[in-house]
Amino acid sequence: MKGKMAIIGDGDSVLAFTAGGVEAFTADSTESAKELLKKLAKDYKIIFITDVIAKEIDEQIRKYVSSPYPIIISLPSKNGSNGYGMESLKLSMDKALGVDILFNNENEEGK
Repeated sequence: MKGKMAIIGDGDSVLAFTAGGVEAFTADSTESAKELLKKLAKDYKIIFITDVIAKEIDEQIRKYVSSPYPIIISLPSKNGSNGYGMESLKLSMDKALGVDILFNNENEEGK
């Protein structure tokens, strides 16, 4: 599992990553994306997922949050971002720090 990286997304969005040594996997449905994530989580340290798919399988992704590996990172697809990646990052930082450092607002729990 030494440093292996993968990406899950639609075909056009993931192909460019192969040039950088990232193994690309396409998912044509929510169920296939869930199965791919479960399978890849056993062998890859970093898994990128396009944010459209990541939003659809958010519950599955959250199962890995407390594990050291794999690190799951949401990226915009070829069509742009739907905001999932930024929202996920914001929630994680709010939880860890108790402060919204991205938008400089206090976390509701901290008030």
